[in-house]
Amino acid sequence: MRLCLLKLRMPNKTLFMKKLSLLPILLLFASTLFAQLELPALFSDNMVLQQQFEAPFWGWANTGEIVIAKGSWNNTAIEVETNTNGKWSLKLPTPKAGGPYIVTINEDTLHNVMIGEVWICSGQSNMQWALDKSMNGQEEIPSANYPNIRLFYVSRDNADEPSKDCYGKWEMCTPESAKTFSAVAYYFGKELNGELNVPVGLIHTSWGGSTAQAWTNYQVLQSTHEGRYYIEKYKEKINNTTPGILPRNHESPSGLYNAMLHPLIPYSIRGAIWYQGESNRWEHYLYRDLMETLISSWREEWGQGDFPFYYVQLAPFEYNIPLIGAALRDAQRISLDIPNTGMAVTIDIGDPEDIHPLNKKDVGKRLAVLALNKVYRKDIAYSGPLYNGYEMEGNSIRIFFDYVLNGLESNGEELSHFEIAGEDKVFYPASATIESKSVLVTSPDVANPLAVRYAFHNADEPNLFNKEGFPASSFRTDDWEIFTDNVEVFCEYLMEEDLFLITMEGGDRTTAIRYTTDGSEPEENTMIYVEPFKVKESGVIKARAYLNNTPSWVSPFGDA
Repeated sequence: MRLCLLKLRMPNKTLFMKKLSLLPILLLFASTLFAQLELPALFSDNMVLQQQFEAPFWGWANTGEIVIAKGSWNNTAIEVETNTNGKWSLKLPTPKAGGPYIVTINEDTLHNVMIGEVWICSGQSNMQWALDKSMNGQEEIPSANYPNIRLFYVSRDNADEPSKDCYGKWEMCTPESAKTFSAVAYYFGKELNGELNVPVGLIHTSWGGSTAQAWTNYQVLQSTHEGRYYIEKYKEKINNTTPGILPRNHESPSGLYNAMLHPLIPYSIRGAIWYQGESNRWEHYLYRDLMETLISSWREEWGQGDFPFYYVQLAPFEYNIPLIGAALRDAQRISLDIPNTGMAVTIDIGDPEDIHPLNKKDVGKRLAVLALNKVYRKDIAYSGPLYNGYEMEGNSIRIFFDYVLNGLESNGEELSHFEIAGEDKVFYPASATIESKSVLVTSPDVANPLAVRYAFHNADEPNLFNKEGFPASSFRTDDWEIFTDNVEVFCEYLMEEDLFLITMEGGDRTTAIRYTTDGSEPEENTMIYVEPFKVKESGVIKARAYLNNTPSWVSPFGDA
């Protein structure tokens, strides 16, 4: 018998344990490599996709990874490979409105997806205004249970550079989700859902006090006169900001575009509604061009053609500078020459003492009827009378309107808030009479009239409507300079000298400040402010800003 000796060698325990300890790390690393698919917040359960559309999807994954997407309405797979930066994008064709469906993207599954109509809802505080803070909101909320209306509320944020994503999630419209959602957007969506009987997706991205330039692409702003104006002002603010303080906020050029709009592009949408303007009232003369810049840049980046853009004209409010609100309303009226836009007039449903009128229901419904007529081809009235031209008739001026429909009316009262002016450009109250589908305006104070204005004071609440119940927009027939810069006068008492030091500051367009020290009204021949000066006696100092030879606006009746 041959004896075999088998010698067993125990493995190196230390080495064996190291290999074992590396295994979970390697497995974890491998799982990380294959779990890198990342979707923007917009792509989630409960989302709404625009019907009959090549709906863009995008996201991030490992370089060279294959991404496959399909919708359960046809289960046709769309395949794409990520680029060298790990970005991928594809387009998923959608059917007619319906659902719920499932969308799968690789291993991710999105449930309860609806196909319908999607709208962006943006602006400042009157768009942000929540349903629970609006008129009759507490009565509306318990019944706000609409499973086919879906809400996406973009969290407020700003940034110096375009962000790739935002924070938010799609929710079905319930009393809980609706109460803090935009009241205007809610009523807009409710009206569309009721009239069209299709799912409606509302993407709410707004910030109270925000400016139009804050929602506009920086490169686009740089290419325009009005954009460079705001950029230069922002640079000046940066230079004057105390170290440690962030100068960027919700008014800064492009700050909200970067953080709250860019991440939404190019999600499939039907159009946009917009409620903004109060924060741009200081530069009403730039607003029309700024709106064209904003609208055209949104459309270009979305790549969906000249999609509908409907906005709200500001309601009456007693701003502390005469004409400043009326001039902004007029800039909004003139903005209607931008293709495929519409304006909801709110001059009859505002509150002159509250910049946030609580009646958001009628605002949302007026935006909705614009869309129902112009987009969805419903035979429904959607606009009040809009100024279209005038003719001189002796010492009177006849005004013509579009959207008169079945006629003009004034609720059984005399027409109010018309003014007329002659060569001196001083406007006087005028009598106005409805004659067929026009209005004849005249005043005994103006023998040779040249221009008419209607509802052209900040807080005017006029009474011209069409018989369908829609109010006429404020308007003016002239294109005269409206200069609203204010002068701030500062008085400092110098105790050692027993004197008052007077300092004055004008607005951005002020080229001269003229003032008096005897209480009389400053005119073209009164003193020009050059530098701070001292006065001994107490008295009344009045100052007015001038733009070349044009004084800041003043009423002939002394209410400036």
